[in-house]
Amino acid sequence: MKDTPQLKPLNPNRTYLRKFIERFRKKQKTTPIDKFIERPMLYSIIVLSFLISLLLHDYKSGIFSFLGINVLIFILFVFFYRDLKRYKPAYLKKKKMLLLLGSMIIFNLIIIRLFEHLFSVFSKGLEIDNPLIHYFGIPFAIGAVMIVMIFDFHTAIIFSLILSLMIGIWIEISLFPIYVFITCLIGAFSLLKVKKRTDIITAGAYITLLTLISSLSILFITESISLNSIYFLMIFSVINGFSVSALCFLFLPVIEKFFKIATPLSLIELLDIDHPLMKKLSLEAPGTYHHSMIVSSLAESAAEVVGVNPLLAKVASYYHDIGKIRMPEYFVENQTGCISKHEKLNPHLSSMIIISHVKDGVELANEFGLPEIIKDVIQQHHGTALITYFYQKALKESETPPTEQDYRYPGPKPQTKLAATVMLADAIEASARTLDDPTPARISNLIDKIIKNIFLDGQLDDCEITLKDLTEIKKRFEYVLTGIFHRRIPYPEIERKTQKE
Repeated sequence: MKDTPQLKPLNPNRTYLRKFIERFRKKQKTTPIDKFIERPMLYSIIVLSFLISLLLHDYKSGIFSFLGINVLIFILFVFFYRDLKRYKPAYLKKKKMLLLLGSMIIFNLIIIRLFEHLFSVFSKGLEIDNPLIHYFGIPFAIGAVMIVMIFDFHTAIIFSLILSLMIGIWIEISLFPIYVFITCLIGAFSLLKVKKRTDIITAGAYITLLTLISSLSILFITESISLNSIYFLMIFSVINGFSVSALCFLFLPVIEKFFKIATPLSLIELLDIDHPLMKKLSLEAPGTYHHSMIVSSLAESAAEVVGVNPLLAKVASYYHDIGKIRMPEYFVENQTGCISKHEKLNPHLSSMIIISHVKDGVELANEFGLPEIIKDVIQQHHGTALITYFYQKALKESETPPTEQDYRYPGPKPQTKLAATVMLADAIEASARTLDDPTPARISNLIDKIIKNIFLDGQLDDCEITLKDLTEIKKRFEYVLTGIFHRRIPYPEIERKTQKE
């Protein structure tokens, strides 16, 4: 019987594990620690808290009352900052948006104090027996209404909560913060999907109705209801709703112009095909104009599923290629002849002309006063993509390999989901034109190929778009393009019989 060989204990190679741990430790060292609050932001919050404390302080009280208000408001703003950092970090990167948000809070409180002073004088003159009544005429919701149009619904809700708590510090009535919060919520919800200017008047009507209901409820709870109170309550509720609509109409255009921001109302105006830029594009670069219309349909269809405002996606697509107005004949969609303008140019010069339409687009956007967010899309919709056609042509024609960087757009890469959606729509629409027989299967394969190439080229690295978003975008693009390139049946010609003489 042969001796069985003894099995030696294996020493597994754990080099890969050691390398993984080292890489993890290195990453932990290089990753910046998430501070509770940044120092510049801390100073800004301290200054803002001080200013708002001046607005809310009852000057009959002493210094300790002022300090107490200051501390409470500071805590509320720290909470507001942490919420923005968690859910809306893009706002913290733009000083202009933070300045606007802080200004909106101060503006809202100034309006509130002015109306309170006017209504208190008015109330004394009419000898209204209930001192609480005139507070129900103050347009508390003006800030929430404007923020939901300028920023978003989430920010408007947090703003409403902070405002209602601050009003609770000022008006020391336990139920009043609830009333303020309800009023602001009504304004925010009623303008959640604003599409025309008359929606602001409708929001004022909703505020009037629901303000009356909620204020009556408070009077019932406090057992201070009377016929005289109900009469004046109705008057103040109407004034409240009308004031919110009027102030919104008055100040919103000023804010749009001063801060160069886009609200749904200004975006609707930019959709007008009689806009000077759109008119110029349709006359001087009709191919680009038609391309932009199809891109807008694609971007709008995919926007909502990835959390982008569809109206904003549509407008950004309208204007994304306006730079082609300056040299339209050098872009293939505008060329009517068989011979291309690029035939007599070297590849590097051709690529420079193609790249220049981004810079020209930003210049035209500045000239015509387009919002910053539209200018960002114009600048980012090609990212740092390679102009493959002229790069390949340069490789064939030149003896020394050309520098790839000379044939890439300057960027930056898309920073938002909006810019990424427009980039994908632009690339896919342009490629779809090259399909000889655009069947649904071929369209699907083309979309897969374009999205994959853009993703692997790293163009989507700087935005928060996910693989799930890309899957949803693909589905929407397939649906729209299949509808555009649908098959048509040939219509037979009608044979006309000639009468014999």
